[in-house]
Amino acid sequence: MLMQRTQRPTHVRHVVLYLTVAAYMITYMDRGVISTAAPSMRKELGFDLVTISLIFSAFKLSYALFQVPGGWLGDKIGPRRALTLIVSWWSVFTSLTALGWSAGSMVVIRFVFGMGEAGAFPIATRSLSRWMRPSERGHAQGITHAGSRLGAALTPLIVAPLIVHYGWRMPFISFGVLGLMWAAAWFFFYRNSPEEHHLVNDAERELIHAGAGPRKPVGTPVPWSQILASPTLWVLCLMYFCYQCGLSVYSDWFPTYLKDYRGFTLAAMGFFASLPLFAGVVGDLAGGWISDALLRHTANVVFSRRAVGIAGFLIAAAGIIPACLTKNPYACVGYTCLAFGGLELTVSVSWAIPLDIAGDFAGSAAAVMNMCGNMAGVVSPPIVAYLAKAYGWNTPFLVTSAICVIGAVLYTKIDASKRIAV
Repeated sequence: MLMQRTQRPTHVRHVVLYLTVAAYMITYMDRGVISTAAPSMRKELGFDLVTISLIFSAFKLSYALFQVPGGWLGDKIGPRRALTLIVSWWSVFTSLTALGWSAGSMVVIRFVFGMGEAGAFPIATRSLSRWMRPSERGHAQGITHAGSRLGAALTPLIVAPLIVHYGWRMPFISFGVLGLMWAAAWFFFYRNSPEEHHLVNDAERELIHAGAGPRKPVGTPVPWSQILASPTLWVLCLMYFCYQCGLSVYSDWFPTYLKDYRGFTLAAMGFFASLPLFAGVVGDLAGGWISDALLRHTANVVFSRRAVGIAGFLIAAAGIIPACLTKNPYACVGYTCLAFGGLELTVSVSWAIPLDIAGDFAGSAAAVMNMCGNMAGVVSPPIVAYLAKAYGWNTPFLVTSAICVIGAVLYTKIDASKRIAV
């Protein structure tokens, strides 16, 4: 007994976390390739601004529609099999994007690609629900979403040189292969709970379970009526719609904005388009760390989540305005780093809240939130294209600033202590 009490915990949970971070990186690398490749694709295939916006929307539509089925799949068969399946699926269609020859073919390929990626974040959230302690949830979500932004930041730096030397199709093939390699590693190492993993010792199991409450077995029916009756969840959905409006503008259009409006070359665009995403990495890490620190010091989950979310949206709203109004293209990028860093400050907190309120059914709750949020990604590309053509490129960004203010107001209504009765 003395040996058991003094046993040092193993660190399998950290490997699980790092594998999840890698998955988040790959999701944004695979979806981000097309943003950097868009100018070259438009030139070769003859797509205008509206056509490429519809291709963007095809992914966003399926990504939004299949959030709930994806989250349900993770809760039903467990994250080990579910993530292996969907990452393999979307990786194949990442590579198949290189075979697109027309607007119609691209719309179909990107729609089916989005079906696979839809389950990524809900299932990954579910995969961490049994491995992370309650006091580590914000930090864990911060690290994982920082991974997604790091992947997005690295993508232009990798893709732009590949396009220059090998054409726009090569990056799609390369990134698809990377995803298949990750899927194999995940299936080999991950298990649905610490009890199933032979490398986890008793001390780590006790550490993980301390204060976590009872666990439900994989396959337990999802209590949709209780999840959908949660007022907190629906306010969370509206707030996340505002966040996704901002994210979509930057992830889909910022490279094109820098090249077409700010006058950067393709090579320079790849570098400068990545800088706000690196700022997003800092925002993701800081948001989760600050929220968990506030929670440890105040024991007030409502305040610790709200304070960070409100601050992040307001920083984003304030940073967008000078980014648009300055005539200096480099100052524009600098202010955009501030704005996007503020926007990303909200993300880890937003994804920690489904864990706070839904526990073992966090995958399904997060899927509802992400589905509603990503409807912004469906409607945003054509709206941005219209606003840019009719009123100039600054207009969609200024509209985004106003939407961020609305997001801050909605965060004042989110109560992370209102657990769904499941």
